[in-house]
This record gives sequence, C-alpha cells and structure tokens, in this order.
Amino acid sequence: MESRKARIALAQEQIKVSESLVAQRRTDLADMAVRAPFDGVAISKDAQPGEMISPVSAGGGFTRSGIGTIVDMKSLEIEVDVSESYINRVHPNQPVEAVLDAYPDWRIPGHVITTVPSADRQKATVRVRIGFEQLDPRILPDMGVKVSFLTERAPAADAAPRPRLLAPKGAVRSADGHDIVFVVHEGRVERRAVKSGTTEGDQVEIVSGVNAGEQVVVDAPAGMKDGDRVTVKER
Repeated sequence: MESRKARIALAQEQIKVSESLVAQRRTDLADMAVRAPFDGVAISKDAQPGEMISPVSAGGGFTRSGIGTIVDMKSLEIEVDVSESYINRVHPNQPVEAVLDAYPDWRIPGHVITTVPSADRQKATVRVRIGFEQLDPRILPDMGVKVSFLTERAPAADAAPRPRLLAPKGAVRSADGHDIVFVVHEGRVERRAVKSGTTEGDQVEIVSGVNAGEQVVVDAPAGMKDGDRVTVKER
C-alpha cells in the first residue's frame, strides 16, 4: 500500500511538471505572434522568414533589430526646422499653411502644435511640430512639404472682412516698452498706449487704443508730453 501511495504521489508531481511544460510552450507560441502597439498601416517589411530578431543588434550583422515599420495615419504631422533668428515669431496654435511638393497648388491649413525644446547647434535651427486641421488620404508619410507661418488665420470666404484702423507710422513711438500715440483733443494732446499690428508701407495697423476718426500727431517732437497745447495746421 505504501508503494502504491508513493507511485501516486510521483504521478501527481509528474502531472504538475507536464502542465508547467505545456504553459511554457503556450507562452512560446504566443511570443511568435507580433502585435503592434497601435492600429496603423505597415509601410515596410524589414525582416524575412528565418532571420533572427532582437531588440538590439547584439548578433552583429546577422540579427535584425526590427521586423517592419507601421504608421498611424490618424496622427500624421509635420516636423520642420526653423532658424533660431525667427523662432521667436512661432507660438502654439499659430496658423500655418503647408504645400506638398506633390501637389503644389493645394494649400493645406494647419497649426503649430509645439516647439521642441532643443536646438541644433550645427544648423542653428529649432524643430517645430505642426498639425493638420483635417487629414486627407493624399497626405503620406515622408512627403516633401513647404510651410508658411501666418500672422493671423485667413477669414472664411463668406465672412465679412474685419474693419481695420490704420495710422501713419510716424504717429507711433515707443516709450517705457509700450507703443504710444498722441491724440489731439480740444487743442491739447493726450498720450495713449496703443497696441499695434502689421505694417503696410508707411502705415501701421492700430489694434486698440485709438478710435476711428481721431486725430493723431505725426512726427511729434521728442519733448512732447501729455497735456501740451498744439495747433492743427492744414496741409
């Protein structure tokens, strides 16, 4: 009876060993299936059947470090190098217009996602990430593209043009780090802080600070101050 019990115990231990071997073989079989970390499109197959695969090329030239390349077509974006001297003009959500080399007449609207916080010392450039407003099947990975950074987003075709207020460039001067103008009111000048916009020839856009129809002093003397009396002369 003791001999039979020992044989039963041995058989039970052998069953456990066999179950462990089966689990190990199932794990090895599952490792043979390569699963992508995200949904995408395979654009290249680098490895061939029978080749060795490793996360690093530990086996020299006989070991592949990758099986293929996949692309998430829903997250395509543009990476462009901007000169350091112009990077101060680039900011997040700035409107952008992209033109693909394959479609030179197609202007694609986009926006700045972010500026990569690292510069290329050799090229003196900073990388900028740009997103598309709407993806299109014609946009493919690694396409050549030219990018134009816009100062403001272009209005829709059916939208009424925004009224603009222009003043002579000589009326705007800098003082204490701000743009100011002198407005003529009842024979005296009133100093006002303004926010200027784009420049067109000898005129500058006034975004805020002055109302349409108000008179401003052009090429004011350096010593002019708030409250000085002036006389309006007709040219």
